[in-house]
Amino acid sequence: MRYAVTGATGFLGANLVRHLLAVGHEVLALIRKPNELIAGLSIQTKTIPIDGSAQDALEAALRGCDGVFHLAGIFDPSPGGTDRMNAVHVDATAALCAAAAAAGVPRLVFCSSSITVGFGPRGQPGDEETPLDPAAAYGSGGALRAYHDTKLAAEHLVAKARDIEGVTVNPDFILGPWDVKPTSGQLLLSMARGRMPVYPKGGKCFQNASDCAKGHLLAMEKGEPGRRYLLGSHNLSYLEFMGKVADVVGCRTPRLALPEWVTTSAGLVGRVGSRFDAHRFAGLNGHVLRAMQSERYRDDHRARTELGLQPTPIEEGIEEAYAWFKARGYC
Repeated sequence: MRYAVTGATGFLGANLVRHLLAVGHEVLALIRKPNELIAGLSIQTKTIPIDGSAQDALEAALRGCDGVFHLAGIFDPSPGGTDRMNAVHVDATAALCAAAAAAGVPRLVFCSSSITVGFGPRGQPGDEETPLDPAAAYGSGGALRAYHDTKLAAEHLVAKARDIEGVTVNPDFILGPWDVKPTSGQLLLSMARGRMPVYPKGGKCFQNASDCAKGHLLAMEKGEPGRRYLLGSHNLSYLEFMGKVADVVGCRTPRLALPEWVTTSAGLVGRVGSRFDAHRFAGLNGHVLRAMQSERYRDDHRARTELGLQPTPIEEGIEEAYAWFKARGYC
């Protein structure tokens, strides 16, 4: 099969491209500019905008493809960030669906986020149908809420797309190689560098990047059109997860729980600091910090039963991520 991939130069995209190649597929990467994450791979690349500003060229590029993976995404807390997130998540999704349909491409898989999926305690985790109150979880405004809203709007476009079968996947906390920024790997790096003396009281759903890549391909091959699939297989408290990280990187597991007053104070610092440097203080968003202190577990039963996803132990993702970071001088 020949698959077009957006976001191939990102964390998840780099893992997906390598998985597609490993199982014998051809890849066309639709990119903005060359990037080291896909340098040297046996793929075709095409520099082309995906926001609809070059629709005829996009349609021409997609001819002959058997499917499109739309992984391009952005979280932008800076001024104008909402417009940029809307362009990447909503406008580009609409343009890709239209161009793919016109080019005769039968399927599109959209990579959304677990941010649009409900959650619950460990005994009653959320799933793709669990109601979610975005205002309570992410606030009534700001970058985090805009990220949720634009991802959800894109999901609706995919579910209602005409002349093409659209499927959505919703990755949770993913860990593995090629996390250049880093994103989810930052917690592992903080521990490896000895900068994590406390642990958050909450917990969430984790998954290996390799399993996430497999989930994308399974969604392309088996996903029901208009349906979405959570990609997250290991519900762990942060203390449990950090204990597993400690075993791999050879450090001590934090012994002190993060006090509520610290997260509250940090959230206030983040609110003030974001007015001057939105990117630097993005990690101190009050809703993000509160999330780390609460149980936000999810269930991947649908991905396991409908797609046939068979998750590997989370320790493998930790080991792969740590080896990748070490080899490149991150720690």
